[in-house]
Amino acid sequence: MLNCNDTNISSATFLLAGIPGLGAESSWISIPFCLLYLIAILGNGLILFVIQTQKNLHQPMYLFLSMLSVTDLGLSASTMPTVISVLLFNNREIGLDVCLTQLFFIHSVSVVESSVLLAMAFDRFVAIRHPLRYASTLNSSRIGNIWVASIIRASGLHIPAVILLKRLPYSRVQPLSYSYCLHADVMKVACADTIPNSLYGLFIVLSTLILDAVLIVLSYILILSTVMGIASWRKRLKALNTCISHICVTLLFYIPPISLSIIQRFMKNAVPQSQILGTYLHLLLPPVLNPIVYCIKTKKIRKQIMKIFQNCSTNRL
Repeated sequence: MLNCNDTNISSATFLLAGIPGLGAESSWISIPFCLLYLIAILGNGLILFVIQTQKNLHQPMYLFLSMLSVTDLGLSASTMPTVISVLLFNNREIGLDVCLTQLFFIHSVSVVESSVLLAMAFDRFVAIRHPLRYASTLNSSRIGNIWVASIIRASGLHIPAVILLKRLPYSRVQPLSYSYCLHADVMKVACADTIPNSLYGLFIVLSTLILDAVLIVLSYILILSTVMGIASWRKRLKALNTCISHICVTLLFYIPPISLSIIQRFMKNAVPQSQILGTYLHLLLPPVLNPIVYCIKTKKIRKQIMKIFQNCSTNRL
């Protein structure tokens, strides 16, 4: 039940939530979250270092992978410190401006990551369907333009969303549902009509995540049609094998929010913890698992990382 008797925009404060049902055990749960944060930083930092220092990896596929690592680092930095602060120190209060800044970065970086995943699908499509035009189609300047366009698209769509939230009145203290600020969660505790905010939020989702997901599926339909036209089954497997890593990270990014949407709409009796878990999985796991997937499945990345560790061990001896 919202308390809207004392509304004040400038001094509104939100109370971030921990993980429901844990109580005093929250501080212990912060330990695995700290480990996940560390793995995300080290894994994505290692991917960036390897691609930056190895000239033979300055190719479209790996440049897109470096973009993915940058967005994963941004997503971790936008969420993990707040989660750890809430669980470990019970530091739950967050001001309106800080909250709006955080949700802007969380949602913007998520859209940038979706754009990068779409660009990586296009990369695989061009590499398999038009291999002779691959280098000329995806040159470095065009890849740079894709990166800049992704950032402009994400920030341009979310600045109005933040402005619309900023104009709403809030009670001086309102509890939120997560350990970080999200658009729908903040909108839910506003003391005014939020239909314009809800409609604009739906527009953002449809024009970014949903549109990107549809285009990625279409890309893979075209890729499969091309692969099925290859006579040799070994060449078919080789072509499909170059897509495995991207398919894994794409599923990892899209399945949690899709599952959460299904739970919210069609499973009304589902426990609230399942919805909260879905949101945590969507924002916290991709930065941790994406570099692991690419290190395991991409031979060149794995080979360069092994060479770095061998050189380090040799220098110590």
